[in-house]
Amino acid sequence: MTETTSGSCLCGAVTFQISGEFQSFFLCHCSRCRKDTGSAHAANLFSSTATISWLSGEDKIRTYRLPETRHEKSFCRLCGSALPTMALKGALLVVPAGSIDTPLDMRPTAHICLSSRAEWDRDPDDIPRMDGLPGPSAPE
Repeated sequence: MTETTSGSCLCGAVTFQISGEFQSFFLCHCSRCRKDTGSAHAANLFSSTATISWLSGEDKIRTYRLPETRHEKSFCRLCGSALPTMALKGALLVVPAGSIDTPLDMRPTAHICLSSRAEWDRDPDDIPRMDGLPGPSAPE
Protein backbone atom coordinates (compact mmCIF):
# COMPACT_ATOMS: atom_id res chain seq x y z
CA MET A 1 0.00 0.00 0.00
CA THR A 2 1.32 3.45 -0.92
CA GLU A 3 1.59 5.96 1.87
CA THR A 4 -0.11 9.33 1.24
CA THR A 5 0.94 12.56 2.93
CA SER A 6 -0.83 15.91 2.59
CA GLY A 7 0.43 19.39 3.25
CA SER A 8 0.02 23.11 2.71
CA CYS A 9 1.50 26.53 3.24
CA LEU A 10 0.56 28.84 6.13
CA CYS A 11 -2.02 30.86 4.16
CA GLY A 12 -3.53 27.74 2.55
CA ALA A 13 -3.06 28.94 -1.03
CA VAL A 14 -0.73 26.02 -1.85
CA THR A 15 -1.79 22.45 -1.09
CA PHE A 16 -0.13 19.21 -2.10
CA GLN A 17 -0.24 15.45 -1.74
CA ILE A 18 2.74 13.10 -1.70
CA SER A 19 2.44 9.44 -2.67
CA GLY A 20 5.19 7.15 -1.46
CA GLU A 21 7.57 6.83 1.43
CA PHE A 22 10.39 8.97 2.75
CA GLN A 23 13.82 7.39 3.07
CA SER A 24 15.27 9.90 5.54
CA PHE A 25 14.40 12.81 7.83
CA PHE A 26 17.31 15.10 8.64
CA LEU A 27 17.65 18.04 11.00
CA CYS A 28 20.30 20.12 9.22
CA HIS A 29 22.27 22.69 11.21
CA CYS A 30 24.31 24.16 8.31
CA SER A 31 24.38 27.94 7.94
CA ARG A 32 22.34 27.81 4.71
CA CYS A 33 19.51 25.86 6.33
CA ARG A 34 19.59 28.19 9.34
CA LYS A 35 19.20 31.15 6.96
CA ASP A 36 16.36 29.36 5.12
CA THR A 37 14.40 28.75 8.30
CA GLY A 38 15.50 31.55 10.63
CA SER A 39 15.94 28.81 13.23
CA ALA A 40 18.53 26.44 14.67
CA HIS A 41 18.03 23.88 11.90
CA ALA A 42 15.91 22.82 8.98
CA ALA A 43 13.74 19.73 9.34
CA ASN A 44 13.42 18.08 5.93
CA LEU A 45 12.18 14.72 4.67
CA PHE A 46 13.82 13.16 1.62
CA SER A 47 12.59 10.66 -0.98
CA SER A 48 14.00 9.48 -4.26
CA THR A 49 10.84 7.47 -5.05
CA ALA A 50 7.82 9.48 -3.82
CA THR A 51 5.80 11.67 -6.18
CA ILE A 52 4.15 15.00 -5.46
CA SER A 53 0.86 16.31 -6.81
CA TRP A 54 0.08 20.00 -6.43
CA LEU A 55 -3.63 20.25 -5.52
CA SER A 56 -3.81 24.06 -5.53
CA GLY A 57 -1.62 27.11 -5.83
CA GLU A 58 1.23 25.72 -7.93
CA ASP A 59 1.43 29.14 -9.59
CA LYS A 60 2.14 30.67 -6.15
CA ILE A 61 5.36 28.65 -5.68
CA ARG A 62 8.75 30.26 -6.13
CA THR A 63 12.11 28.51 -5.92
CA TYR A 64 15.40 30.12 -4.98
CA ARG A 65 18.61 28.34 -5.96
CA LEU A 66 21.82 29.57 -4.36
CA PRO A 67 24.18 30.15 -7.30
CA GLU A 68 26.97 27.62 -7.79
CA THR A 69 25.57 25.27 -5.10
CA ARG A 70 22.99 22.47 -4.85
CA HIS A 71 21.11 24.45 -2.21
CA GLU A 72 17.58 25.50 -3.09
CA LYS A 73 14.35 26.39 -1.34
CA SER A 74 10.78 26.54 -2.58
CA PHE A 75 8.23 28.74 -0.86
CA CYS A 76 4.77 30.28 -1.19
CA ARG A 77 5.12 33.76 -2.69
CA LEU A 78 2.12 34.96 -0.64
CA CYS A 79 3.04 33.85 2.90
CA GLY A 80 6.68 32.74 2.56
CA SER A 81 6.10 29.24 3.93
CA ALA A 82 8.67 26.63 2.97
CA LEU A 83 7.33 24.09 0.47
CA PRO A 84 8.53 20.85 -1.12
CA THR A 85 11.06 21.05 -3.92
CA MET A 86 12.51 18.65 -6.46
CA ALA A 87 16.27 18.86 -5.89
CA LEU A 88 19.23 17.39 -7.75
CA LYS A 89 17.64 17.99 -11.15
CA GLY A 90 14.40 16.30 -10.11
CA ALA A 91 15.99 13.18 -8.61
CA LEU A 92 15.19 13.97 -4.97
CA LEU A 93 11.99 15.22 -3.35
CA VAL A 94 12.78 17.43 -0.33
CA VAL A 95 9.81 18.18 1.93
CA PRO A 96 9.94 20.61 4.87
CA ALA A 97 8.47 18.65 7.79
CA GLY A 98 6.55 21.71 9.00
CA SER A 99 4.59 21.87 5.74
CA ILE A 100 2.96 18.48 6.35
CA ASP A 101 -0.62 18.47 7.67
CA THR A 102 -1.21 14.74 8.11
CA PRO A 103 0.30 12.82 11.04
CA LEU A 104 3.89 11.83 10.33
CA ASP A 105 4.84 8.39 11.59
CA MET A 106 8.58 9.00 11.32
CA ARG A 107 11.15 10.44 13.68
CA PRO A 108 14.24 12.32 12.51
CA THR A 109 16.99 10.06 11.19
CA ALA A 110 19.85 12.28 12.36
CA HIS A 111 21.10 15.76 13.17
CA ILE A 112 23.49 16.69 10.34
CA CYS A 113 26.13 19.40 9.88
CA LEU A 114 26.48 19.79 13.65
CA SER A 115 30.01 21.14 13.22
CA SER A 116 28.52 24.32 11.74
CA ARG A 117 25.59 24.75 14.14
CA ALA A 118 24.95 28.13 15.75
CA GLU A 119 26.94 28.85 18.91
CA TRP A 120 23.67 29.46 20.81
CA ASP A 121 22.38 25.99 19.82
CA ARG A 122 24.15 24.07 22.59
CA ASP A 123 22.61 21.77 25.20
CA PRO A 124 18.98 22.44 24.22
CA ASP A 125 17.76 19.92 26.82
CA ASP A 126 18.96 22.32 29.55
CA ILE A 127 16.58 25.07 28.37
CA PRO A 128 13.25 25.40 30.23
CA ARG A 129 10.24 23.96 28.37
CA MET A 130 6.71 25.39 28.20
CA ASP A 131 3.55 23.85 26.79
CA GLY A 132 2.21 27.21 25.63
CA LEU A 133 3.28 30.78 25.10
CA PRO A 134 5.31 32.48 27.84
CA GLY A 135 3.41 34.75 30.19
CA PRO A 136 4.39 38.12 31.66
CA SER A 137 6.51 36.40 34.31
CA ALA A 138 8.50 34.28 31.83
CA PRO A 139 12.21 33.96 32.54
CA GLU A 140 14.41 36.42 30.69
